[in-house]
Parts: sequence; structure tokens; C-alpha cells
Amino acid sequence: MFFLSAILIVLFVIVTIMFPHISKEFLDGAKWWTINHFDWLFMGASNFFVIFCFLLIFLPLGKIRLGGNEAKPEFSRVSWFSMLFAAGMGIGLMFWSVAEPIAYYTAWYKTPLGVEPFTPEAASLAMGATMYHWGVHPWAIYGVVALSLAFFSYNKKLPLTIRSAFYPLLKEKIWGWPGHLIDLLAVLATIFGLATSLGLGAQQAASGLDYVFGIGKDINIQIGIIIFITAIATISVVRGIHGGVKLLSNLNMIVAVIVLLFIIIVGASTHIFSMFFDTFVSYAKNIIPLSNFVNRDDEAWMHGWTVFYWAWWISWSPFVGMFIARVSKGRTVREFMIAILVIPTFITMIWMSAFGGTALKQVQNHIGELSDGISTVSLAMFQMFNNLAWSSTLSVLGIILVLIFFVTSSDSGSLVIDSITAGGKLDAPIPQRVFWATMEGLIAGSLLFVGGKDALSALQAGAITTGLPFTIVLLFMCLSLYKGLKSESKV
Repeated sequence: MFFLSAILIVLFVIVTIMFPHISKEFLDGAKWWTINHFDWLFMGASNFFVIFCFLLIFLPLGKIRLGGNEAKPEFSRVSWFSMLFAAGMGIGLMFWSVAEPIAYYTAWYKTPLGVEPFTPEAASLAMGATMYHWGVHPWAIYGVVALSLAFFSYNKKLPLTIRSAFYPLLKEKIWGWPGHLIDLLAVLATIFGLATSLGLGAQQAASGLDYVFGIGKDINIQIGIIIFITAIATISVVRGIHGGVKLLSNLNMIVAVIVLLFIIIVGASTHIFSMFFDTFVSYAKNIIPLSNFVNRDDEAWMHGWTVFYWAWWISWSPFVGMFIARVSKGRTVREFMIAILVIPTFITMIWMSAFGGTALKQVQNHIGELSDGISTVSLAMFQMFNNLAWSSTLSVLGIILVLIFFVTSSDSGSLVIDSITAGGKLDAPIPQRVFWATMEGLIAGSLLFVGGKDALSALQAGAITTGLPFTIVLLFMCLSLYKGLKSESKV
């Protein structure tokens, strides 16, 4: 798996660097063909994953403990939650918590459910639709993969790789070409997704540094940021999950809480608290209409936002799911699913209400640059900060948080790829850890340097396209997991 994965990734990168525009056109075409023709599959499967995960909370199967009845958790609840949240979507909250609500309110690219832009209804639905994309649906996708891998690894003593989740269906064939294919898809989707995020994140961090300090945001600054992130991530990966990843994830959550409290204190606190309630109501009221995929009047919005998101979350699910499984031994199925579905959704709702709600108020009151709409997505958060007290401090903390989030995504992703390509070993050889952590930075840096946004967009489109076969994989994974849990409950 190691050599096959490495060869395919290197070949892909070489072709993309040599022909960035052609690669972008081809992969963009594949991405939009996938989204336009299989919207029903992405939407229907995502709805099913939510129902499936909630059922596991309430069914007697929820009593099953990962690792057996005597298993004890390896990490405290705070460290456990910090790691799964940082790996799951922390960086996305920095990028989209301001830009997405404003995009829906101003019709930057269509509006959810065809609501009239710049109206009170548009403001309410903007928050509800944003939460729809960052709430229980993506975490249910992660939960299916994470619980499957944790259960078959810790309870059935199989290697911690994606193929192990299919043992009840494939039996010994998981050691043959079907298992190789499943793991290979997981490695490719993970490395493409991480390299894309690293490249785009470097652009956002460079934009923020330039906005605050005026140091420029050219390619040299972006490459320097990638080198810095890769170096820290490599050190973290070498130190392992206890000495590196856990420490950075805990630091991550501390800085995130500080930034969040800053926003609540220096922003309009009363407005933020009322926005939290309004966001909850809008999310609850619109989750079913937004989940429907038949005869939608806002099909263009659904394709451009929701289906795109579901394909992206699914393509990331091997990486996030395996990392969550790696740190979740000793939890019961019920505790695991509550932590995966309910707690992150609640925290995200607070975050979105503070960031998105503050930004929406600025737009509605025609305050600052955002009142003219979104110019550059990567700058939206810093433009919102600029209208608050202590704006420079907030911006510096925001840049630090962006960088830490990217490091935690990179190091946890490297550990996942290490595990898959090492046949499920929890502690892969250090040279292999260094190789994958370095490879992520090299891919992002080389694509950014040679092909710029075209090359990164091609890489992102490639990751999205892998979401189609992985949707089928996840549906069968639910069946396999249910069969495995049923057999465990009879023991």
C-alpha cells in the first residue's frame, strides 16, 4: 500500500503541475458531472447516515463498549473532544463562519430555498442553512466511518484500516484486491484533501498577514507558511499522538475559546445570544426542507453548496473517521455518538452565532467593508474583526488559530495515512511518518508554486470526485457495522 499510494500520488502531482489548466478543466468537469448526476445519492445517503447514527444512540446496541467491557478511555474527555473537533472541521469554521452566512444573505451565489436576499427572512435562513452544512450531517458521515473502524479494530482485533470495516461482508477478501482498492481510495482522498487545504490555508493566512501587517501575500509568503506548517506538523507526528497531536489540539481549543470569548465581549453580546436562539430555531425548522432533494426550486444553490459539501465531507471521512477511531477506545457506542453528533453541533452553533451573527449585523447596518458584500472569501473574517474593538489583537489571534488548526489537520492526517499504508499499525515507523507529513507540504507547495489556484482547484476537484465511490462504500459500511454490532451484543 505504501509504494502503490506514493507512486500514484507522485504521478498525479507531476501531471497536474505539467498541465494545470487542462487538469483543472478535466477534474472540474468530473466534479460537476458527479454533483449534477448523483445529487440524489449524496443527499439521500447523508440523510440516511444521520438517521442511522441517531438510532445507534437509542438502540440497546449503544451499550457496547469499544474495546470490550473492561476497556478504559485512553484520553480525558476534554483532550478527546479537542482532538476530534480540531481534526474534524476546525479550520473550515475559521474560513466560512463569516463568509457563508453573508454569501446566503446577499445572494453571492444564489440563496437557500430561493429566499429573497437582504431581507429578515434571508438573514434567518442564512444562519440556519450554514448550520445545516456544519451540523449533524457531516458529523454523522464522520461517525459512521469512525465507529466502524473503532469497533472492528478494538472489538474484533482487526487492523485499523478502512478495509477492516467490511469483514462481515467480504470476509477474507478484505486481504485481497477489494481491500487494497478500498484503502487506496482512502489514502488518495486523504492526501488530496489535506494538500488542498494546506495550499488554500496558506493563501488565507497570507491574506490575513497582509491585511493586518501589510507584508504582502505573494507566492514566497505562501510557500514560507507551508514550510512552517509542515515543519511543526512533522515534529508533532514524530512525537506521536500523546506528545504532539494531543498537545497541539488542546492548545488549539484554548486559543479558539479565547477568540470566541473576545468576539462575544467586544461584539454585541445581546445580539449574539439572541442570534444563537434564532439560529437554533432556523436550523430546526429548515433541516427537513433543506434535506429534500426532489423538485427543489433552488437546485443551483443545492448543487453549488449542499451537494458540494456532502461530497467534500464524504471524501474527508476516511481521514477524520480513522483519526477519531484512533483516539476513541474505551467509549461506549452511545457516548461516542452523542459526542460526535450533539456536542460539536452545539459548539458550532455558538461559534457561527458569534462570528456569522456579528458579521450579518455589520452588513445589515452597513458597517465596514463587508457591507459591500464578499470580495475575497479568505479576508471576510479579518474584515469583520476590523470593525470591532481590539481588532488588531483579534486579527493576530485569528492568524495564530488558522495556523494551529492547519497544523493539527496536517499531523492527524499524516498519522492516518501512516496507519493505512503500514497495514493498520498504530505506531508506524518514524521515517514513514516524516515522509507523509513532508509529502503533504511538498504537494501543496509545488502545486501552488507552479500551477497556482488552478492546480489546487484541480486537486480539490479530484478529492470531491472520490466522494462518489466512497458514498457507496459508506452505505455498505453501515450494513457491515450493524451486522458486527449485532454479533457483539449476542456474545
